[in-house]
Amino acid sequence: MSSLLSIQHLHLAFATEDGLSPGVEDISLEVKRGEIVALVGESGSGKSITALSILQLLPMPPARVLSGEIYLTGRDGQTIDLLRQTPDQMQKIRGGEIAMIFQEPMTSLNPVFTCGDQVIEAIRTHRRLEAREARQRAIALFEKVQLPEPERMLSRYPHQLSGGQKQRVMIAMAMSGSPSLLICDEPTTALDVTVQKTILELIRSLQREEDLGVIFITHDLGVVAEIADRALVLYKGKIVEEGPVEELFRRPRHPYTKGLLNCRPALHRKGERLPVVSDFIDGVTEARVVATAGGAAAGRVAAAGAGNGEVMMAIDDLRVWYPSRKNWLGNPIQYTKAVDGVTFDVYRGETLGLVGESGCGKTTLGRAMLRLLEPTAGRIFFEGAELTALPAGEVKKRRSQIQLIFQDPYSSLNPRLRIGPAITEAMEVHGMGSTDRERKARVVELLEKVSLQASHFDRYPHEFSGGQRQRIVIARALSLHPSFLVCDESVSALDVSVQAQVLNLLNDLKKEFGFTVVFISHDLSVIRYISDRILVMNWGRIEEIGEAEAVYSHPRTDYTRKLIDAIPAIGGGWN
Repeated sequence: MSSLLSIQHLHLAFATEDGLSPGVEDISLEVKRGEIVALVGESGSGKSITALSILQLLPMPPARVLSGEIYLTGRDGQTIDLLRQTPDQMQKIRGGEIAMIFQEPMTSLNPVFTCGDQVIEAIRTHRRLEAREARQRAIALFEKVQLPEPERMLSRYPHQLSGGQKQRVMIAMAMSGSPSLLICDEPTTALDVTVQKTILELIRSLQREEDLGVIFITHDLGVVAEIADRALVLYKGKIVEEGPVEELFRRPRHPYTKGLLNCRPALHRKGERLPVVSDFIDGVTEARVVATAGGAAAGRVAAAGAGNGEVMMAIDDLRVWYPSRKNWLGNPIQYTKAVDGVTFDVYRGETLGLVGESGCGKTTLGRAMLRLLEPTAGRIFFEGAELTALPAGEVKKRRSQIQLIFQDPYSSLNPRLRIGPAITEAMEVHGMGSTDRERKARVVELLEKVSLQASHFDRYPHEFSGGQRQRIVIARALSLHPSFLVCDESVSALDVSVQAQVLNLLNDLKKEFGFTVVFISHDLSVIRYISDRILVMNWGRIEEIGEAEAVYSHPRTDYTRKLIDAIPAIGGGWN
């Protein structure tokens, strides 16, 4: 295979008030035609900075290339240094020679233009085609990325497509200029495991058909094992390890790589404390991590057992339907049945895992349980009282007992409000604490419980990392002494090491406070690790429900089996 891209000793920094802050240091890598190279690491490790520097998409200033070269060998066999190209020259290279697929397709697609218009525009930017020819090319690309009804998809707007379909549109757009190099920046992070599997298969098939070189950026080692030929592990802006994927995973040498591999929930029994990357970086050996986890396991399982058999919440024939079609009088004649006749119990002290693909109704069900959405029909009982029969004022009084932790902590925190007042505000609304001083003391205590500091009380949300913001949202929920928590995809967007810290934290807090948890996720390996029982949803209905290990190891339905089979597996029997 001939060399396509070569980065040599790249040093890049960002100008700050305190001087230059390192971005990446001494990065060297090579991508060959027909090869997939993965860049692996946590947020802030330098993965995306490396990719954006290839396309000169970093704002300069504050970004500054201190030294290094990035060479691209084009289709014509000519080799150029991308860092020495003018803006006009780079404009032709972007999309033509090098294309990029971003993490969040909704923010990459223009919401006011149809998907067809956007792909056709990209085609005509790189090829001198008439509108009719460009349209036919767009349809062909939509067929290639396996979008249903390609011609009809041209007239659809981004909001009318599912997450997986939007990502396919982005892949079609990236392929519109017939690039030699494709950069994929976390393209499957927010997707369900089944959709993720199809997107990975699609990228792999396109790479083979077009003989593409691919840089695949991710923090998910399971995805790396599924798709990449070689992997480079980045830590604090430096490459700490690289090699063929199989060798890297079977015989990792660097402590950071070992940490990333070992903190995955799929490798640990329920209740076992998850090791975190810092354990390995700080010199804690694998044997000691496993011994610590094993020692804690027995107590943790006992503390987080499947409850005492007492029903805390009962859901009876719950339905949440939305009108999808109306007649000329405005009366609904067709419904989208987000939740359709669901009946189950949640036991006091248990963690019930709620799992399924996007659109299966799990988030709708979680919000209806709290009456944040009004059910169309059915009854909800909480500690003997029928929530669905209570007036809005009475439900509000009970909100302190039932709390929701959202998927995206940043959007659930007011960016103009410091985190201390954001937490005490909820306490004031529910009449907790007699003075501001007393409430502040309670908040500081909670911040320390979730591994933050008292000094964080006066900071704004943007000053924290994603994992820290998730801890803040957990602290806010616990400030009201709830007995029932609904966690809606609370760890889905987090790096695997940060995810391990948050899962450990939830287990610790559950042991201390004794609350009941409904944990919503599309990741069955996380659900298996944290749950006592698992409820699998599909198209608004319950597919199956049972003990976590039984559902995971011996699924009764084809749908559950499909979810389990779609989980990316690392060699050696891990999955």
